[in-house]
Amino acid sequence: MARFLRSLLRRATYTRWLHLWVPVAFFSVWMFIAPAKPWVPALLLAPVGLVPAVRRGEGVQARYMLAASGRDAGDPDFSVAPSATWRDRGRTVLWLEARLLLGGAACALTVWLPVTAVDLATAAWRPVDSPILTVSQPHWAWALLVPLPVLAFYGTVVGLGELVTATARRLLGPSPTERLAALEERTEQLLERNRIARELHDSIGHALTVAVVQAGAARAAGDPAFTDRALCAIEETGRAALEDLERVLGVLREAERPASSRPTLAEADRLLESARLSGAKVDAEVTGPVEAVAGPVSREGYRILQESLTNVVRHAGSVPVLVRIAVADGRLGLEVRNPLTAEVPGPGRGSGLRGIRERAALLGGHAHTGPADGDWLVSVSLPAGRRP
Repeated sequence: MARFLRSLLRRATYTRWLHLWVPVAFFSVWMFIAPAKPWVPALLLAPVGLVPAVRRGEGVQARYMLAASGRDAGDPDFSVAPSATWRDRGRTVLWLEARLLLGGAACALTVWLPVTAVDLATAAWRPVDSPILTVSQPHWAWALLVPLPVLAFYGTVVGLGELVTATARRLLGPSPTERLAALEERTEQLLERNRIARELHDSIGHALTVAVVQAGAARAAGDPAFTDRALCAIEETGRAALEDLERVLGVLREAERPASSRPTLAEADRLLESARLSGAKVDAEVTGPVEAVAGPVSREGYRILQESLTNVVRHAGSVPVLVRIAVADGRLGLEVRNPLTAEVPGPGRGSGLRGIRERAALLGGHAHTGPADGDWLVSVSLPAGRRP
């Protein structure tokens, strides 16, 4: 029984019923003006539905009044965009006509079913003469029929609410063009989230790795001078990490913030110095006009170099590192090579190496990470583009 009556406790049951009554209110006004022409409102709805903005208004009403919860204002089954095609306009016209028809049925049944229940109850003890029921001989058996119109009323309230909601999803739902645009927007959001995740992984991961290595080395050295240099390196790396974090958070706070605020390969010196302060013996070779590389490529190249040096400091420690950055023939080449001193990671391990390959692929380039001639090699080739 409780399950049967559950719909009566749902907010949507009553907002849907109110939604059905709204067009009936306007229809009732017309019936006072011209009761002999009840078909005129239905005829006038056709040109109204052709107005693009009407579809938006109907969609907003459907989201707030027909959705399962009033808080579900973002229900994607109801479009809130204006009509963009004649097909959308036609669907809007059909929806307005269907809403008026269902609203008229809801109004009539809401009135006649309760009146029928009252007439049946009255017929149990006195004669009844109404448009619905005529009883000249009262009998107690009429009272047994009272639950029937009550149950029919309950079924009407719930059933018409479900029917108008299903009709709205069909006629006010997103068009194929709108669904494609929503899918593209969702894809862009996922790509942006992945990019931000990589930014945080590379910048903060690099800083923490350097800080951990420096702190461990300072504790083991027992040399006040070395400890002082290590603390300076940790301070410098932490300050740079805070700047990177502020840049990434700025992207989250301000959607229109330009990406140019992110570091580029022109600032690679600070990465090299940070790796040197961590004990790595970095030998850098830069050829070609690095400053002329397109902004997006230069920024992604900076992150690739950052992740590569982080892996060296984390897994190899104080080893010679050869860094080559070359711009030639419209390509940006980036190579980081160091001796193998530990177990070689598998090709699928580590989000950092995977992030390097993903960055390269998104820019139309390619990346190789793995052993090469007894060394560990990260080799990336990207289309350099041209800075505007």
